[in-house]
Amino acid sequence: MDTGEPAGALVAAAGGDKRAALLRQITEEGGFAFAASAEKAAAGDLRAAEAAREMAWEQLHSGPWREVEPAWRDAYALACLHVASIRAGDDRRAALRALDMGLIMGGDLLRAELEAAIARVPAYRNGDGNGDTGIDAERWMEGLSRNTDLADVFKVLPVKSLSCKQIERRTCISLEAFIHDYFLRESPVILSGCIDHWPARTKWKDIKYLERIAGDRTVPAEVGKNYVCNEWRQDLITFSQFLERMWSPDCSANLTYLAQHPLFDQIKELREDIVVPDYCYAGGGELQALNAWFGPDGTVTPLHHDPHHNLFAQVLGRKYIRLYNASISEDLYPHMETMLSNMSQVDLDNIDVKEFPRTEGLEFMDCILEEGGTSLL
Repeated sequence: MDTGEPAGALVAAAGGDKRAALLRQITEEGGFAFAASAEKAAAGDLRAAEAAREMAWEQLHSGPWREVEPAWRDAYALACLHVASIRAGDDRRAALRALDMGLIMGGDLLRAELEAAIARVPAYRNGDGNGDTGIDAERWMEGLSRNTDLADVFKVLPVKSLSCKQIERRTCISLEAFIHDYFLRESPVILSGCIDHWPARTKWKDIKYLERIAGDRTVPAEVGKNYVCNEWRQDLITFSQFLERMWSPDCSANLTYLAQHPLFDQIKELREDIVVPDYCYAGGGELQALNAWFGPDGTVTPLHHDPHHNLFAQVLGRKYIRLYNASISEDLYPHMETMLSNMSQVDLDNIDVKEFPRTEGLEFMDCILEEGGTSLL
């Protein structure tokens, strides 16, 4: 059907309708001040835009994340769009940070608008110096080649590592064999040769490429040994700042880790460097999540249970993986708190057998996933 309106006008009208409906909903929930500030922000008032963003931010932190009203997440995204629109002309980095914060913390209602706005603000501009971490290529490659000697690796692994049954290894197999031999049997496997064609295998070894593509983008970085430690925190920093922290002299004392973040949804250019393997569709359903882990030596994910099957691809470096059978989960002392109920209280690097006696002698499977390897977990 021909409406007689240009496509761009239809898109703008749809976007305007979404925003108007959102402001009505926020007003009905008592957000009169936010709605008033958002209207001024839409007219170009930066102070009003910042005020609206702060109001929404406070709502996002008014209680547990799962209890936040979805409308306030969308309201935060709207405020970020207003801030970015006003700041884009004189401060591209502030505009880009606002848009990234909208993607990270906002809801889905205005996600397409956020992504379109980001496409209009280059993440890196040659010569502005904003995407330069100060890490030269030689230092970056030196960091990637650390711990190539297995004898050095054993020094940092938990006790009894690689002393029990190791995970089976196969060269790239057919989808049918993957489903029959491993997926349906819920049996882990390491596959080689499955991601050799990924552009990421070569491109991500180039620090300047990562700076150019993602240097000015804001990401949530975890700081501390792991997220169950008291000193753990999360910093919102640029990807360039994250890369600098990875190889800084005090990195081991201030571990910074980009963990389980939908990086490829946020930074589309990095998404183009990978290809989702067909194995991910073995269950016949949709892909549940596509996340990234990016960090230096010494980063640890505590012993935990995931709700979905995982296909883990090691693009650079190597990772130690240990698996216990789900049938002995209670012997691994899961946390009693609801938010941590899928986490074990046991620290594999320092097992206290007096406090957790049932862990002693438990069988497990483990492996070292080398660069280019893929594992079903």
